[in-house]
Amino acid sequence: MKKGADEMMDLFEYMNENGIDGGFRIEVVKLDYVQSELLTWKELFSGFDKIYAITFSSGLGFVGELLDLFSYAEIIFGCEDVMSLGIKEIMAYQDTLIERIRGDKHGIKDKMIERIQSGTAHFYVAEKVVSHEKIYLLEGEDGKKRVVMGSANMSYNAFGGKQRENISYMDGDAAFDYYLDVYHSLKEDSVDEISRKALEYADLSENIDAIPFSETVKTKGIVAIESEKREEVKFILDVSKKSEKLAPHMPKPEKKSAKTLISADVITKIRRHLVEEKKKEQDLRSEYPQLVINVLENNASLNGEELDLEPKEEEIRNDVELFLKYMNGYSKFHGDVAGLQLRYFEFANWFFCSPFMATMRDMAARYDRNRLPYPVFGLLYGQSKAGKTTFLETLLKMMIGQKPKVSAPDFTRSGIEALKNTVMGAPIIVDDLTNTRFNQHAVETIKNDDFGVAGHLTNYSAVVISANEDVKAVASEIIRRTVICRVEAGLTNTEVMRDNIVRTVQQKIGTAFYREYMRRMMEVVQNLLEELKKDDAENTPDILNHSSGVIVDILKEYSDKLPEYIRKLSFEDYFGERVTGKYAIKTIQNAWKTSRGSFKILKRSNELRYNAGAPYEADRIMKELPENLEAHKSREWIVMNLEEARKYFEMTFKKGIL
Repeated sequence: MKKGADEMMDLFEYMNENGIDGGFRIEVVKLDYVQSELLTWKELFSGFDKIYAITFSSGLGFVGELLDLFSYAEIIFGCEDVMSLGIKEIMAYQDTLIERIRGDKHGIKDKMIERIQSGTAHFYVAEKVVSHEKIYLLEGEDGKKRVVMGSANMSYNAFGGKQRENISYMDGDAAFDYYLDVYHSLKEDSVDEISRKALEYADLSENIDAIPFSETVKTKGIVAIESEKREEVKFILDVSKKSEKLAPHMPKPEKKSAKTLISADVITKIRRHLVEEKKKEQDLRSEYPQLVINVLENNASLNGEELDLEPKEEEIRNDVELFLKYMNGYSKFHGDVAGLQLRYFEFANWFFCSPFMATMRDMAARYDRNRLPYPVFGLLYGQSKAGKTTFLETLLKMMIGQKPKVSAPDFTRSGIEALKNTVMGAPIIVDDLTNTRFNQHAVETIKNDDFGVAGHLTNYSAVVISANEDVKAVASEIIRRTVICRVEAGLTNTEVMRDNIVRTVQQKIGTAFYREYMRRMMEVVQNLLEELKKDDAENTPDILNHSSGVIVDILKEYSDKLPEYIRKLSFEDYFGERVTGKYAIKTIQNAWKTSRGSFKILKRSNELRYNAGAPYEADRIMKELPENLEAHKSREWIVMNLEEARKYFEMTFKKGIL
């Protein structure tokens, strides 16, 4: 059968290379429709003694309950989203599946070990060829036989009526014998068996030799894997992430045959490298959190511990009161206090929402929708002593109960991407970044907004950069990918020293508010994900608007009166042209009021010219100006469309015609 499959692939490649369409014959089973029935899954599967099954994604609780119905079972676990398999994908998938079994709370691991020991069950994982069939073959000691097939995987969702599935069955010897041959062909050619040792000890970093594929290599001595050239490699269960971890340690294919040879010695070397890398990751994890939000399952965990998403009302009230107390403390600042509170609330909304952005970006990528409305970078900058660092620490404390951050000298693109592969959910804070390091490292990091897309990662962290005034206005390609908060208020040195609000709030505030926020947001995000799937959707779902609505609702429930800066927001509040161009607008408006000699108004050519005083200052302003101003620069001069400038800057610009 493998020879036929190879010939089939050769023919497909020939047709693709030569533009030949159609004409290829596939094996089709002809069926007769008898009737439809309403059955429970137990009614469908009961009355038989043996089961032979091929499934992909599975609910382990369902697998355990299904096993109880049969005295003998064989199950092949495939990986539906894997479109091609190389060595690293095989090992990553198998380890991820076994890790999931070992961590399951339904006791499936112990049940599987018991059945393996007694010889009454065998479990296999895909190795070479991925079948797209979902087949359940049932056989009774009395000779009764049944084939169940269709779209349903081995889970409660599929067989419990929670989602639409195509499920059908056929009774009798003919259908059973045909599909049993199909099952055995897959089993013989393309699977590795899960051993008791794998379930008890398997861990990619420390026991890679216990993964089923490694066991096969040790048994056979050497295994040859054909390298596949297809690009559409997708993974579930974080397979891609583990695959990338393995990639640097994989042997290279032989040039002539395109086959990769892997031996037991190679497995040993990989194990040594991964043990070293795990130590490095453990050092990082001791400082940085793992906040995993499972939107579709309505649960979340922090550092492996499941979070209580039903916090007590008094705990939520305590957090709300302390948060509002903290925000109201900015009224003591000097400068644009109202603007500072508005900007800080906007930033807090995005900060709290950021763990959901990866999930939204993944769904947007899958359905070819715009990812820009789901930013995973934030920049908080402005004058010193504006409370930027303590503000970010407080937000993080509200989310996860701790406040880690990265020192600015450690910030590099490779360093941040390494952190994003380790840290999950909670934002990574880079504190006190200078303008030089921002331009050298942050710009390229932000522009590379494809992180996680290819691997369909849904739990990586956003990156928050804190900087002082030496970080100037940023370019448009950065602005549209980054939530920017520029503050223009602060305290004096002595006021900073006397202020106790920060210390009090950070000591007493908990995570109840954020746990309540997560619970409510999960339902919201589920609906937004469905909107992203719709082809006829006119607008991209505005998650920032919905997030602010959730925050406002919680604050209203636990506070008598909310200040004006606590309000519902929209995408426009973050990325509208007057928001992203705030520095340029303020600079031009102030210059017109205090230094009109810096302007030239040429009505006949419809031009407004502004002397910024220095080329670098002209560059800074130019970065924020929208396209409709048709702005261009000549040394320190900026030339703009006069009529469009009047609308944008909300100024008349009339002082005489030249």
